[in-house]
Amino acid sequence: MTQPYRPDAALSARWLLDVLDAPATWRELPALAEHADADLTRQVLEEAATFVHEVVAPLNRVGDETGARWHDGAVTMPPGFRDAYQAFWRAGWPALSAPPALGGQGLPVALEFVLYEWLSAANHGWTMAPGLLHGAVECLRHHASPALQAQYLPKLVSGEWLATMALTEAHAGSDLGLLRTRATPAGDDGYRIEGTKIFISGGEHDLTDNIVHLVLARLPDAPPGPKGLSQLLAPKWLPDGRRNAIVCERIEAKMGLHASPTCVLRFDGAEGWLVGAPHQGLAAMFVMMNAARLHVALQGIGLLDAAWQKAHAYAHERRQMRAPQRRDPAQAADPIIDHPAVRRLLDTQRAWIDTGQLLAYRTALALDVAHHHPDGAHRQAAQRWCALITPVLKAAWTEQAFHGASDCLQVFGGHGYVREWGIEQIVRDARVTMIYEGTNEIQAQDLLLRKTLPDGGVALAALLRELQADAPADAAWHAGAQRLHALLTRLAAADEARRLALFPVAGDFLRAVALTLMGWARARLGRHDATWDGEVGAAFDRWVWPEQAWRCEMVERALV
Repeated sequence: MTQPYRPDAALSARWLLDVLDAPATWRELPALAEHADADLTRQVLEEAATFVHEVVAPLNRVGDETGARWHDGAVTMPPGFRDAYQAFWRAGWPALSAPPALGGQGLPVALEFVLYEWLSAANHGWTMAPGLLHGAVECLRHHASPALQAQYLPKLVSGEWLATMALTEAHAGSDLGLLRTRATPAGDDGYRIEGTKIFISGGEHDLTDNIVHLVLARLPDAPPGPKGLSQLLAPKWLPDGRRNAIVCERIEAKMGLHASPTCVLRFDGAEGWLVGAPHQGLAAMFVMMNAARLHVALQGIGLLDAAWQKAHAYAHERRQMRAPQRRDPAQAADPIIDHPAVRRLLDTQRAWIDTGQLLAYRTALALDVAHHHPDGAHRQAAQRWCALITPVLKAAWTEQAFHGASDCLQVFGGHGYVREWGIEQIVRDARVTMIYEGTNEIQAQDLLLRKTLPDGGVALAALLRELQADAPADAAWHAGAQRLHALLTRLAAADEARRLALFPVAGDFLRAVALTLMGWARARLGRHDATWDGEVGAAFDRWVWPEQAWRCEMVERALV
């Protein structure tokens, strides 16, 4: 009853090339200057859109209904998943933005961002498998020994092997300092790992011939708490061909993401090697976690777009009652897209999707600048943007993915609540994005308590000034930016007692920042796209933007 998700390559190209002028940024970066070609960008996006629509999207329904299957420690993925993944890595998609020296294509990160946004929209369960590859590669690049890099990086860069991030234990969710898994030195600079990890996405499957587990554990001389954690690499299959002592005890029965096996892994003296310095595992793992958080933000944007596509198509087909502004008096009923309540639901979600895409793509450009710009000041400014924006994108757009997908389900009425149309799957699948890779509450506290209060809001204020200089003369946006500036001034002046009162409103602060950023994106889009001077822009102005003022007010009240 519903068509597979179809990426809009022309729209994403327009955001990148026209609104953000990405080629101008790439031309400043020696490593990417040769790729600053609009035609190349369009070609890559069009090919990616075709692969996503024709190969990955059609497997979404069977993945949800069949699910991953566990038997005697082995996991079988849904029909078609392995073939699709083999086609994916053989076509070079995992290596899109990886450095050529590692076997990658060296293309801009923005193209990888768009690809994973689309993959998540098309088939969230399938996309969970390669979703950690970029973070694993970056982690090993920066922290692993030359020997480990030579052994594992080529096949992770290509995607021939997949990776996991093994952090969580049953008694220790977000509080990593409580982890108990142990690693004892063995011969040849190796370690033996003992312990059980839960909630390990893709901990066991048949998509690839090997799985590389990156595991947080404690060495015998480790101090207590998070400062005593080390990171180790433990593959499913060892270099000499032996099966490592890693057992998948079961996979979880979940609300959604049925196609992605969420595993309980038991390490029974598994062989592993240290990644990075002893007791510095969190520093190594956070490279992977930050990459994962940006990918989760892309999941939120993509899932919301998938829900909107279904609801938008249905609203044009479904006729019910007479709309207030009748198009055809001869008709007994009008398409529900003509009903103002439905139009508000859909245009509000479109506003979140488009502004989210623009902010995510700008973040991708900042990542390229941070990695490649010859000027240190430019790299520092780009790193500041990424540090501040990552928790905002992750929290705000995953929350909107769940609640916005629920609004899209509302467009279907009772038909949305049954499985036939596929919209209820998106609501179920989207819910976990608010939880994993750091709950949204943790993202909010990270933004307020670790990235804003310690420097008195200086970094965030600098970012706002940068956007104000970049934005057109939009009175509403500038008023909102000034409102947030004033709040930052009050936060900087707050004493310790007042700051303690901010914990309950950290989420309001993050939402206020997100909406302020959306206001900038709305102003930019309004200059380049007629839709944003019409219904979608009007929906943003009426139904989205007013929230910025009262979110700021919620934080201000906590300071009184």
